[in-house]
Amino acid sequence: MSHLYGLILAGGRGTRFWPSSRRSRAKQVLNFFGERTLIQQTVDRLKPLLPPERIWIMTNHHLRAEIVKQLPEVPKHQILAEPAQRNTAPAIGLAAQIISQIDPDAVMGVFPADHVITKPRDYVRLLRPAFKAASEGKIAVIGIEPRWAETGYGYIEFGSKPTESVGAAAPLPVRRFREKPNLKTAGKFVAAGNFYWNAGMFFWKTSVLLENLRVFQPKTASLLASLPPIKSRQFAPKLEAIFPMCENISIDYAVLERAKNVVGVPAGDIGWNDVGSWNAVYELHKRDANGNALESASIVEASTGNYVQAHKKLVALLGVKDLIIVDTPDALLIADRNRAQEVGDIVKRLEKAGHHHLL
Repeated sequence: MSHLYGLILAGGRGTRFWPSSRRSRAKQVLNFFGERTLIQQTVDRLKPLLPPERIWIMTNHHLRAEIVKQLPEVPKHQILAEPAQRNTAPAIGLAAQIISQIDPDAVMGVFPADHVITKPRDYVRLLRPAFKAASEGKIAVIGIEPRWAETGYGYIEFGSKPTESVGAAAPLPVRRFREKPNLKTAGKFVAAGNFYWNAGMFFWKTSVLLENLRVFQPKTASLLASLPPIKSRQFAPKLEAIFPMCENISIDYAVLERAKNVVGVPAGDIGWNDVGSWNAVYELHKRDANGNALESASIVEASTGNYVQAHKKLVALLGVKDLIIVDTPDALLIADRNRAQEVGDIVKRLEKAGHHHLL
């Protein structure tokens, strides 16, 4: 247990949650559900296995100060800001390089900062076999049993159909990873029973990951290996110099789809949701008899399926349906709930128009 570490990836901007999510207040530091923010809930879930002193967080310069403020239990020097965005492979490789210098026998789990898991005890039961498999030199992933034919997720194809309940089964060999499918293919995946959603949670010895990076991403591996120890005065300037030169590639493409000895832990119902859009927030909230999720004082007449977040004013709905209404001091979003995934396109338009104060 003393060799287990966690890396929380918290560098995303959450553009699909504009106008609430901004560069310095991205979705992982917002509290959509309850009093704790998404990143605080992530740390809370891991505490049965990972004390805060063995948790590392990778974020960006815009968010680091807020994360330090929200997580005083995590040592400040373990909350790192990437000098540049280079996707998940360099970020994870950097953390593995640092942790391996501290503990050569380290076993590291990688966790997104912005997911919701409503059954944390069942979730912890999954982590134990995943860490155990990783400690034996395997690469382990967690697969989420699909609840519908989703086209927005990648899939893990197991060699056989999982049959055991949550956390009871031993990890199964992973045949291969599948890209985001079209609707017809996703339906076939769900019907087959051995395809699970890839939730972005991975486990390995740091030595195993670094070796795979040396094989599949030699340039990035060489750059990261050139870093001095994190306590060295030269660490920060060296990181600033070399990190932007790393390959811009996800860990899935860089390692997982090419590595051998990959196993997966199949997860049943752990209440997992990646909270990918305002529509997901709507689905997770309590709703009235007409399907409205109202986080603000509201008057509703002949209106159904709406999500409202406007904390400092009353909102009156009359004869509308399936809307997202999010009000902030400097911006108001009104969107078709079925087009929630496209909110990020508004952020792109704001960037192009030079409205940086709204980002």
